[in-house]
Amino acid sequence: MSEDPRRRSAHSLGGAILRRLALGLAVFAAVVAAIIVARNALTDWDRIEIEAERVRRLAQASVGSPLAGTPDLRDLPGRLSAQGLSLGAPVFIRIFKREFELELWLKRGDRFRRLATYPICRWSGHLGPKLQEGDSQAPEGFYTVDAKALNPNSRYHRSFNLGFPNAFDRTHNRTGSFVMVHGGCASIGCFAMTDPVVDEIWRLVTAALAGGQKRFHVHVFPFRMTEENLARREAAPWAPFWRDLKRGYDAFEATQLPPRIAVCGGAYTSAPALPPSDGSHDIGNACLSLTGGRG
Repeated sequence: MSEDPRRRSAHSLGGAILRRLALGLAVFAAVVAAIIVARNALTDWDRIEIEAERVRRLAQASVGSPLAGTPDLRDLPGRLSAQGLSLGAPVFIRIFKREFELELWLKRGDRFRRLATYPICRWSGHLGPKLQEGDSQAPEGFYTVDAKALNPNSRYHRSFNLGFPNAFDRTHNRTGSFVMVHGGCASIGCFAMTDPVVDEIWRLVTAALAGGQKRFHVHVFPFRMTEENLARREAAPWAPFWRDLKRGYDAFEATQLPPRIAVCGGAYTSAPALPPSDGSHDIGNACLSLTGGRG
């Protein structure tokens, strides 16, 4: 017996409606997902992955294991010799929060050369600058360290003070104190390197200061300042600030000399340094003509 044409038509109509409804729901879900990704998901993933990395590194440190990427701390003289570098040469440091890395550069000839990239055991807070005392946030920006900032008797083994708040931070009424690079693997706004790693860093920076460098720069970035990394975070609230930091990052990448930094109109300004700069120039709250020259 043949099927009633009216029933077949109704069945086909119902199927078409269901398919259109399913398609509409799928499109709606895709649009909602795209909005969420564009507005929130990137920052959330940064935070999730940062917290996971903190847990992993703390577990390694708690059993006394060197963190992955730690150079051979037993052979600093050999590593220096292999790269034609000398203990006592001027120092420059860069920190990348998202990658949990601290780079240490030494001057050779008229340029700086990277000696080592050390894993950071722990830093606290999230991507973005420190705003106020007690926020447990590790800072971002351009800082200088001189001999008065060194503490050989730190409760975290050895430490040096980054000098937060600097001229830029004070212009924006940011508050805080005792923001350090130190040993151990605990942080409430500092950068904890483990005791063995901070011992090597300490040896290099104290030798540089004893050798005549008045101060050394420490540039703290949220992540490696590539265009790709910035583009992925262009909707983040601190994106304009990070663009300002990138100018200083790019100036060093171009010359391998710590750039000249000043604060003008509430913003960082930077310009490439020129030989024979040793990267010891101060960071002032003044509108300067940054045309390079001796640091």
